[in-house]
Amino acid sequence: MKFFIDTADIEEIRKANSLGFLDGVTTNPTLIAKTKRPFMEVVKEILAEIPDKPVSLEVASTDFEGMVREGEQLAKLGKNVVIKIPMTSDGLKAVKYFEGNGIRTNVTLIFSPAQALLAMKLGASYISPFVGRLDDISHTGMDLIRQIKTIKDNYSFKSEIIVASVRNPIHVLESAMIGADIATIPYSVIAQLTKHPLTDIGLERFLKDWESVPEKPF
Repeated sequence: MKFFIDTADIEEIRKANSLGFLDGVTTNPTLIAKTKRPFMEVVKEILAEIPDKPVSLEVASTDFEGMVREGEQLAKLGKNVVIKIPMTSDGLKAVKYFEGNGIRTNVTLIFSPAQALLAMKLGASYISPFVGRLDDISHTGMDLIRQIKTIKDNYSFKSEIIVASVRNPIHVLESAMIGADIATIPYSVIAQLTKHPLTDIGLERFLKDWESVPEKPF
């Protein structure tokens, strides 16, 4: 499974990238607004940090013509740009246009298997079902991932499933068990994945015992 980081914070991206397993970045208007920095300044830093890995940049328009205009502008920023498109009728039209012109897309705000089916049928490079937001309204978000994975396998669709709105390590684990292609994860959850209390206890014990070893070589 691939690991993307869901952020527009360049320092978080650099820290995640230094770990060696970062496969891409997803952003959205909310994440970019949190930086309180100019849009293009933020985006260009991200693209320069991981020039060979996909970076999803979201359009702000909701009509087909606006999505196309903004998406084409964003695509010119780098070969690793993926245009993030909302799951709407106009959005699906934009997906067909972009994919037909060699520009990768990521359909976002997917909350039902039927929405995912439409996006995959139109050839979206990536689809982003949101699990955490479904959990928030008392639905089991990971059930949606299971349904989408079944549909994808039934028809051999090429779209990669990005598990989005990840809130905790359990979401990541279940994504891997189901066979999702990607999980896009906040940096705080990436940090949690490396932790376990027994690891900390074991390391502390080893270091304490090491102090008692005579004539240590280093």
